[in-house]
Amino acid sequence: MRIHVQNPAGDAVFAITPEHWSAAVARNPEPGRLDVSFASDDAGFASAIRHAEVLLTTTKIVKERFPAGALPGLAPRLRVIACNSAGLDRLAPFDWLPREITLLNNRGTHAGKAGEFALMSLLMLASHIPHFATAQRAERWEPRFGSVLAGRTVCIVGLGTLGGAAAHHARAFGMRVLGVRASPAPHPDCDEVLATTSLDTILPRAEFLLLACPLTPATQGLIDRRRLGLLPPGAKVVNMARGAVWDQDAVCDALEAGHLAGCVTDVTVPEPLPSGHRLWRTPGLLVVPHVSSDDPNTYTDRTLDILLANLVAMRDGRPLPNRVDPDRGY
Repeated sequence: MRIHVQNPAGDAVFAITPEHWSAAVARNPEPGRLDVSFASDDAGFASAIRHAEVLLTTTKIVKERFPAGALPGLAPRLRVIACNSAGLDRLAPFDWLPREITLLNNRGTHAGKAGEFALMSLLMLASHIPHFATAQRAERWEPRFGSVLAGRTVCIVGLGTLGGAAAHHARAFGMRVLGVRASPAPHPDCDEVLATTSLDTILPRAEFLLLACPLTPATQGLIDRRRLGLLPPGAKVVNMARGAVWDQDAVCDALEAGHLAGCVTDVTVPEPLPSGHRLWRTPGLLVVPHVSSDDPNTYTDRTLDILLANLVAMRDGRPLPNRVDPDRGY
């Protein structure tokens, strides 16, 4: 099997090296004989892609290299495109992807870091840290007293890798955890799970709202101005999903009006957030530059473990655990 790894040019943090690959093969079952190439430039990509059966790369590179109509002509032997991201909304709509090519995401890589970031955010909001950050910039001494998380209610929208990890940590701290996802199937770390269609009924009970769902046509603008208004006064919000899942201006308005007591967001529209943007100066809002779930000490190793597990499943004729359904977008 011919595998090509296309790294972004100049990536010194998450680039996949031959040393990473050798270590991954040593700790995982091999899916067969593997012929692996690595590149980070145009020439390396052009040389490898016509012969590659599996491509491992970033969503940005996939977007740039494969406009609609480019496949299969550009890569006639390609069977699998594996992206080192969990969310592939950047690649939608998927009309560029021939049905005979399998698209894999990186779901499962982020759980450890994402769970800790979610817990940190909940603790920060419970202790009013975004408020204190705003007061510090203005050189104001404004005491507020916070309470422990135990006994308080968090609503988590999306119970995949990120949301499931958040639910696990929240429950360990004694919170009542309400989950929301497309199907209301029970989750081991949730006291209650409702379908997304019932979101309006659960928001009035949520002191904390944590967004961890994928961005799809169904979740675009999910938390709009009306739904923010359904949250109880003094509610607190964490966004680990995508910036387009909520109405940013409505969030800023709710913070400025005092309806929301604080927010932590790892995602914005656009990214990077330009200087002068309203989000930078909204009181009670802490902006993190989309780094909540990526651990540089483990990310590359987990990426390769996930790819090899999927290739073994493909060899054995089993369902691929990270296969993306283009119709759902995840």
